[in-house]
Amino acid sequence: MLDAAPFQRSFLDHANYYARWSGLAIGIVAAQALSTLGHVEFEQRLVFCITAFGLCAVAGVLLADALTLLPQDAVRVASLAPRLVRDHVPPRMGPLIALQGVSLAVLLAITAATASVDPDRIFSTGKVIAVTCNGMPVTLGPWPGMYYSLPTFGALAIATPCCVWALRRIAHGPGGEQQRRDRAWAVTGAWGLLVSSQQLYAVLMISVSLTETGCAGAMGALTFWVFYPLALLNLYTVAWSLITVVAPRAVDDDAAKGYPQR
Repeated sequence: MLDAAPFQRSFLDHANYYARWSGLAIGIVAAQALSTLGHVEFEQRLVFCITAFGLCAVAGVLLADALTLLPQDAVRVASLAPRLVRDHVPPRMGPLIALQGVSLAVLLAITAATASVDPDRIFSTGKVIAVTCNGMPVTLGPWPGMYYSLPTFGALAIATPCCVWALRRIAHGPGGEQQRRDRAWAVTGAWGLLVSSQQLYAVLMISVSLTETGCAGAMGALTFWVFYPLALLNLYTVAWSLITVVAPRAVDDDAAKGYPQR
């Protein structure tokens, strides 16, 4: 009889990779399924697709972290220096992604506050913004008000505490420095993928809405100097986060060369 132990051990050694990749694959399938919802307007379908893909990526990484084999040392030596979460996340991209998360929440709060309110259509309110163009009131859209941003807020409310808990568990749990680094970077990348993709779409919606008329004025200048560079930054973060989820060691951060050994 063939010994199944080596195969089982090999599978468990790579289970975290399978879980991360499966999360991305399931996210693609879920996004494709949501894109076929004919009774939902195109912009809302895109919101659902992006949100579903980001949540599946986060779920896959969290499952991968739970499946990671940790060393079972007979004797553990305590370190005098406490382990901190910030020592395990990407030194440069970590703060940038956190800043993007805060800016996304602020941006969506502003767009929700400025969106037009229709008391007769409560569940469809927040889809456009009302402005004055050449003395005439007009509506611009689609606008990322509450109608489009509710799924984003829901996804952030679910994923953020889960990722924070996972990072604390990684920082204070067993494992070697390289293993903790890989796990923490993968979690950071998954959350960054969710945040940056959501912000990218919100920024594109705002840019299209503000520039679709010939009287954008100051708003058009704001789009050119603020929202377009922000969209490029989010596009870079999406690419970095995706690579980090797939293979944490494929990305490098010069500041990580001074990674503390604890």
